[in-house]
Amino acid sequence: MLIAQVTDVHLGFEPNNPVEFNRQRLDQVIRKLKTTEPVPDMLIISGDLVDRGDVVSYERLKSVVKNCDFPVWLCLGNHDMRDNFSIVFPDIPVNDGFIQYEVETDSLRILLLDTLEEGRHGGAFCEARADWLGQRLAEKPDAPTLIVMHHPPVDAGIEWMATDSREPWVARFSDAIDGHSQIVGIICGHLHRPISSIWKGTSVVVCASSAPQTALDLSPIDAEEPDSRAMIIADPPGYALHRWNGREMVTHFDNADDHVVIARFDHKMQKLVRHLLEERPPAEVAEPTFF
Repeated sequence: MLIAQVTDVHLGFEPNNPVEFNRQRLDQVIRKLKTTEPVPDMLIISGDLVDRGDVVSYERLKSVVKNCDFPVWLCLGNHDMRDNFSIVFPDIPVNDGFIQYEVETDSLRILLLDTLEEGRHGGAFCEARADWLGQRLAEKPDAPTLIVMHHPPVDAGIEWMATDSREPWVARFSDAIDGHSQIVGIICGHLHRPISSIWKGTSVVVCASSAPQTALDLSPIDAEEPDSRAMIIADPPGYALHRWNGREMVTHFDNADDHVVIARFDHKMQKLVRHLLEERPPAEVAEPTFF
């Protein structure tokens, strides 16, 4: 199974411009995904779908996703607003007032969480949301499960954006997943950079944004002393491909720009490819069945 992830789209950053920079960047990523081989089995957009939570921007997002050749599942971030989202996407499930729900496939269960507290930049995960997650995990302990959430629970080190590991919501989330060994990974957004970590024994992967990205600067920051550091950069719009092979979740990061190709699979490269494949163990052959 191949799961594409796009995050931090921020449509409506330029409110009256339907062809704004962020829309162009999103369209570029979608075009890339639609021509990917193999085509993803689904796309997850993991929050900050729009910039101001307005209905018009959600409608513009809907016009994008309805033309995708694969199912698209949506998760909310801190720039989103639940009521306006539900006006435009009424089919996305609401549980206990929160946009969190499950998607089941033949080989993988996906739980999309709601870490939004409207009016707050950082994450949130109240008792009701934690109870819902705990119940879902407990009811199918043997089903490989991927968790999707906008805010990463790990402190990624970019001080002005990172999650503070002391926040109560992080403890609630940690308690909710504790002891559930079927979790194969947690995928997030919010930080506008590709990041990976192991947190509480579980893989946490943060996807780069399709909107402009966060500059990599791990030095401390003083809110009272502006130091002219780079904060937002216009690197190419990013995305991730998560490959579930039935045993492990493997993540690849890429961007939607055209890449400079310095070698192709032609007769010059054929010998190398043949040699590499010959090094592998032979494929297992099923024993014949006799009746």
